Amino acid sequence: MRDAISRDARLALDLALTVRHDGDGGVADDLVEPSGLAGWVRAHADDLPCAVRYTVDAEILAAVLELRAAVRALFARAVRPGEPSPADARRLIPASEAVRRLNEAAARVPTVPVLDWPEDTAPVLHRRSTTTGGDLTADLAQAAITFLASPERERLRACHAPRCVRYFLKAHPRQEWCKPACGNRARVARHHERHRGAA
Repeated sequence: MRDAISRDARLALDLALTVRHDGDGGVADDLVEPSGLAGWVRAHADDLPCAVRYTVDAEILAAVLELRAAVRALFARAVRPGEPSPADARRLIPASEAVRRLNEAAARVPTVPVLDWPEDTAPVLHRRSTTTGGDLTADLAQAAITFLASPERERLRACHAPRCVRYFLKAHPRQEWCKPACGNRARVARHHERHRGAA
């Protein structure tokens, strides 16, 4: 049974997944240009409450890239004692620096708790910005903090299939890879390794 993924987990994970395998043995970055970030924001408009109000320029892109480096460093910490994503293994910032970056970004826009309690349902707590403009970096940082402080963090894993650099949330106890294609690549690689060792 697949567990639901919260909005905060989805945003934090999807931000981390903008670093991906390029198909040729290297790593690709979906956020090289402000237009890449603008497209990513549009694709996540349902999860970003102020998406239409965000302005994306080189300065915002740089701030989001700094935040993404912090998120990936903390993801690497969260998957311990397992190994981090191969994309991060040699370039992780120290965890204390990652926490500082995340907290500073989150503080750029203060939020307040808002109670939503429709008839015949349980009450739900939301957080709402106290400003009218919205700040993309702050919203992403707050989502990452909420995810990393939640029990969902325990399901976070790095995929170690050949050529994969993704993080994922385990959907069931036996899941080892982020998607079936990665599982197939890992099995093929093990098969070749066994036959090479026997030869």
